[in-house]
Amino acid sequence: MLDGINSNIGYELILSLGAFLLSMFLTPIYTDFAYKHKLWKRQKSVAVTGESLTVMNKLHKNKINRHFPTMAGIIMFVVVPVVLIVTNCLNRGQTWLPIVAFVGGGVIGFIDDVLNLCGHAAVAGLRAPVKFAMITILGLALGWFFAVKLGWTTVMIPYVGPFEIGVIGMILLFAFAVVATGNAVNISDGMDGLAGGLAMMAYGAFGIIALLQGQWYLAGFCFIVLGALLAYIWFNVYPARFMMGDTGSFALGAGLGVVAMMTNSFLLLPVIGGLFVVEAGSSLLQIISKKFFHKKIFLSAPLHHHLQACGWEESKVVMRFWIIGGILAMLGVFLAMGGGIIG
Repeated sequence: MLDGINSNIGYELILSLGAFLLSMFLTPIYTDFAYKHKLWKRQKSVAVTGESLTVMNKLHKNKINRHFPTMAGIIMFVVVPVVLIVTNCLNRGQTWLPIVAFVGGGVIGFIDDVLNLCGHAAVAGLRAPVKFAMITILGLALGWFFAVKLGWTTVMIPYVGPFEIGVIGMILLFAFAVVATGNAVNISDGMDGLAGGLAMMAYGAFGIIALLQGQWYLAGFCFIVLGALLAYIWFNVYPARFMMGDTGSFALGAGLGVVAMMTNSFLLLPVIGGLFVVEAGSSLLQIISKKFFHKKIFLSAPLHHHLQACGWEESKVVMRFWIIGGILAMLGVFLAMGGGIIG
């Protein structure tokens, strides 16, 4: 068993290195293209609740002034499927769902990014209900394949055991994982390197879990994404050259939700991706509070913008979130090992 794991660790590292090198090669090409064609990200001028985003726009003033291109996630959108196909890592039971989720989420994000670049509305992209509907349809379709075609109808509860929820329950849970994680990663993409670093740690943790479960192809997918993210972080640390945009954040989020389901680690997703939960939760609480009580809980939401508005430097917020994200990722792996998820 250990010999098999050791040999496959080497293979997974080669996959990750290949994705890293290909991304490093393509990134300067995209960067030149983005600056040449002025693919500057347009800031939203109004919140979901309708009021002006004065605090956030003030925080982003320097980025707006220095012309900040977006949609760099298209590099990962290209690299991950290419490396997966070239290395013959496609597998019906392990990689079909995550790669379709990754590409499907990326397509939704790409449409949003294109509308952001070309549109003129204050919303600056797809409206939230439209994006929600699109990602929900994607999640339901993938959940159907997961439950009906692959036969998954139980959820593993750490330290307790499997719990049967049936086909309908699994489809709904799967869709929830895709929608929630896709939106959470998207919400977290607001500072240089923040979402990319947190996603890198989460994919690394789930990659280790898949490896220990003997799901070599699924682990390969995770490590390919990790390699592409390493290259992205190289160029995206403060001061970043670009943003991943919704193309990257929705691809990463949808793929992460699927990986959590396929490792039977759904209940560990709030641990491994804990900061994504906090980020999305802070935005949700802010919306609810403003809508029903006409008061703001945070100076600006999500949480990273609140901390920035409180006087924290952007790099300090990102570094401390990375540290917390790394600790949570390790904790999630330990819980998986001790909780019966890794048999």
